[in-house]
Amino acid sequence: MENTPKKGIKGLIENWHSDLIAAVSVALIALPLSLGIALAAGAPAMSGIFSAVIGGVVTTLYRGGHISVNGPAKGVIGVILLGIVLMDDGSGQAFNYVLAAVVISGALQMLLGILKLGRLADIFHSSVIHGILAAIGIIIFAKQIHVAMGTHSDSPSIIQNLIDAVIYLPQANPFVLIIALTGLLLLLFHSKISYRFFHLLPAPMWVIALSIPLVYAFNFFDQHTLSFLGRTYEVGPNLLLDIPDNIMDSIMFPNFGKINTIEFWTTVFSILIITSIESLAIAKAVDKIDPYRRKTDLNKDLTGIGFSTMVAGFIGGLPIIAVIIRSTVNIHNGAKTKWSNMYQGLLLLVFIVVLSPIMRQVPLCAFAILLVYTGFKLASPAVFKQMYNQGTEQLVFFIGTMILTLYTNLLVGLVGGLILALITHMLLAKVSIPQFFKMVYKSRTKLIKRPDGSYDLKIRGIANFLGILKVDKLVAQIPDGADVNIDLSDTRLVGITYMDFLVEYLKMQKATGGQVYITGLDSHVSSSTYNRALKLSLTSSNVKLSQRQKRLRNLATEKDYEFVSQIDWNTIYLKKFHFFEIRPIERKYNCLRGSFEDLNVSWEIADVTFNEGQAFTAETFNTTLIVLKLNKKIPVFTLEKEAVLEKLFDRVMAFTGYKDIDFEMYPDFSKKFLLMGNNESEIRSFFTDEILRFFENHQIYHLESNGEAIIIFNKIKLARTDETIAFIDYAKELATLLDTKANL
Repeated sequence: MENTPKKGIKGLIENWHSDLIAAVSVALIALPLSLGIALAAGAPAMSGIFSAVIGGVVTTLYRGGHISVNGPAKGVIGVILLGIVLMDDGSGQAFNYVLAAVVISGALQMLLGILKLGRLADIFHSSVIHGILAAIGIIIFAKQIHVAMGTHSDSPSIIQNLIDAVIYLPQANPFVLIIALTGLLLLLFHSKISYRFFHLLPAPMWVIALSIPLVYAFNFFDQHTLSFLGRTYEVGPNLLLDIPDNIMDSIMFPNFGKINTIEFWTTVFSILIITSIESLAIAKAVDKIDPYRRKTDLNKDLTGIGFSTMVAGFIGGLPIIAVIIRSTVNIHNGAKTKWSNMYQGLLLLVFIVVLSPIMRQVPLCAFAILLVYTGFKLASPAVFKQMYNQGTEQLVFFIGTMILTLYTNLLVGLVGGLILALITHMLLAKVSIPQFFKMVYKSRTKLIKRPDGSYDLKIRGIANFLGILKVDKLVAQIPDGADVNIDLSDTRLVGITYMDFLVEYLKMQKATGGQVYITGLDSHVSSSTYNRALKLSLTSSNVKLSQRQKRLRNLATEKDYEFVSQIDWNTIYLKKFHFFEIRPIERKYNCLRGSFEDLNVSWEIADVTFNEGQAFTAETFNTTLIVLKLNKKIPVFTLEKEAVLEKLFDRVMAFTGYKDIDFEMYPDFSKKFLLMGNNESEIRSFFTDEILRFFENHQIYHLESNGEAIIIFNKIKLARTDETIAFIDYAKELATLLDTKANL
């Protein structure tokens, strides 16, 4: 790994080129999304631009993060809509009242950071937060689907908005709908198109760019009617984005006239809670994909974002948070320091000034379809499936919070969801209410330092979201690099949010060189196989292997392999492969280990759970893979099936200096496989005639070399026993071939 980039001005001087290049891509994505988010929130379009520019310029000057990007995000849409509805008194000042709430919430956020209360976000139950985000997704979808269809719903009810979308579908404006559906197809298939030209611009910019020719074709610039299937439809300038000629005309000022009302403070705390939780969660998500493994100072980040939010509120901008999509693009395009965030803010300002005549030709439905797509992803069936896979009770918390939020507001939804989770924990623990809280706050959880310098963290009682702050104080006393054993054997209940905290700590401590073990859960049971699922202690229960685990154990016994069914949290080595470098790994388990002694090659087969996607909308996948440690140097490369529509095998490498390496003498190989790497001459030398024929004549796997080892896997699912045996046979044949090649 390269040396960690320098900080401050030295970092700016050293990395300005790579940071600026990355910022161009980020700004191109931020431009349409910032405008769309503002429109979806019922705010002037320029409010989103102001927020993105301030998030880039002001936040960079004082922040705890290293490579994240700040600006408006989808999470703020719901809270701004809520504020406008609550404080609309008919005076036309509703948004100005909301700006005042934005300023106050920013000040309170600064205070939280100064008082080092950033960790307060950890006590909010994860399933409850997902429920709120799903509700926000539904709110976005319900509001923007009408803009994308060219219809209108007058109902203040989100559910009625959704019903009206179905009722009014026959009345949809086909000329608006054509533009929206074209944009939707681009969003769905942009990443799956292999033609490099389509990757010169990010998908949101293609949606905007390709909508403009259709605007000219239908002449949205003049108010008139068009006929379609015997019916006439109105089109005109009211369907286009409205941006003032002078940016200064877009500045709006806060009105503090409602500061003594309950509606004002409901809006303030809704903004504060949602933006703080989302910013802190995304900051930790960005840390996971930072190639330099740097850690965000959460309290400093909260202070910086709070100050930027205050500045934004004073000139008409939306609340500011860390934004996961833009941060991911920033990292994947080679950004190294915080200055890339400033560059994207400045570039965005330049873009909106230079491109404003063009942006006025963009139809509102193009922005709407971007938000419809985003809203759907937040509340898609995949999200419900993910929650169910984490446990039946998590699905209950999730749906309960979501429904409560939709029928009341974000603040009530959050509090109600937490109460629902707390009551459920009490019922599952089967203890009295006083005893429950005693087992949370007076549980005799303690930290013990052993003579060899390692630590035992003995957790007792109820380990749920209420107890996270207490355990956080204990782990803060453990020095970096120390070995830690976390013993949960004396717990009655271990919640999913508590497990999230322990696993995150485990990963952080291991990154400093310490070994961390989570033990004592053998007598606990849960409603899900998810490793972080809520767990209850039933001392009379025995841990039973699944039928698949029994077959693997029998295979190990028969072949003299080593088999361990328990979770192995040490997944650092897998991060040395490109596929897992950019995908957070949850766990490794059901590990089968052996060696080909005559070849001096060891191998390990394991089930691996990893995430694909961003933060709250990430999907969880399971695969079985084999790691073949060759104990010799080989080129770094990726070999995968040549398939345009492959779901997970990303093409990032193909657009960052890598290219498909073909062999003219072996057309079948070149047709079947996509071979990529940054040292073409070494790779061509490595892929001899024998190796090329080997791959041509065997089953097509995904292979990847990190220079000393190869990972091999086939499908994004767990392997059957016969497939596991085939893995071993394939790996041995390949290792034998490579050994023969080395001895020639």
